[in-house]
Amino acid sequence: MANKVHVKKGDTVYVLSGKDRGKKGKVLSVDSSSRRVLVEGVNIITKHVKPRPNQGIQGGIIHQEAPIYADKVMFVCKSCGKPTKVGRKVLDNGNRARVCKKCGEVIDIIGEGKE
Repeated sequence: MANKVHVKKGDTVYVLSGKDRGKKGKVLSVDSSSRRVLVEGVNIITKHVKPRPNQGIQGGIIHQEAPIYADKVMFVCKSCGKPTKVGRKVLDNGNRARVCKKCGEVIDIIGEGKE
């Protein structure tokens, strides 16, 4: 059974806890099996990279984002601009949609419903 994650790639999220609490960022990737998300500019780690001349990789110290648990982030609505829970609703034409729990606006269409 696949684990459901409340955010998708491309969503803007607000970090609820941890060293980056209060930051906002865009979701770069979602791993539903481990329930982790990669957020732009959040949970920056230092990585030591070995040079690989045949692959064109220069060695040194790089800074990159590391995944954090999806439970530590909250979706930010585009219309009201507030961190909110995501609800689901069936539209009149049978399509399902994600909706903002605070303002009630449709975020996006999930998929085709029964017609």
